[in-house]
Amino acid sequence: MLTLSLLRHAKSSWADPELSDHERPLAKRGARAVPALAKFIRQEKLRPGLVLCSDAMRTRATLALLLAELGPPAPQVIYDERLYLAAPDAIRAALAGVSEDHAHVLVVGHNPGLHALALELVGEGDRKLLAALAREFPTGALAVFSFDVASWKDVQPAVGHLEHFTTPRRLDA
Repeated sequence: MLTLSLLRHAKSSWADPELSDHERPLAKRGARAVPALAKFIRQEKLRPGLVLCSDAMRTRATLALLLAELGPPAPQVIYDERLYLAAPDAIRAALAGVSEDHAHVLVVGHNPGLHALALELVGEGDRKLLAALAREFPTGALAVFSFDVASWKDVQPAVGHLEHFTTPRRLDA
């Protein structure tokens, strides 16, 4: 059994028009949303063993805040430039290279790729969660899938079970 968590970076700032998209930092609202997400991850026992993270400033900042809130033990982290604004195929290719020793992988990335991948992978789950996932994948959203396979290479479309889907708005409720 493998678990995949997909986390879209927290809300980013557009305050400095001189910055490239890759260098945009988190907005204050984004930084404030991360502790509730960390609390959810702790409560649901969703601590990953490996994190694949886009190398963009906003994904790195989201992950840094999340790991600080989660505390030890820290997962192995790989920053991967191929995950910056990655399409579903690129994210799946990165996952296919992950060892079976990592039973839970967290991918921290961007839309539209994360949302498209989540919709591609989902096969079953709670109707309300499925409907919420189908509608949107906002900043700070977390989707968690389980797969009844032994290898990341065997993760295929429409076979994932959606275990959790939450957003900053849901966590505040």
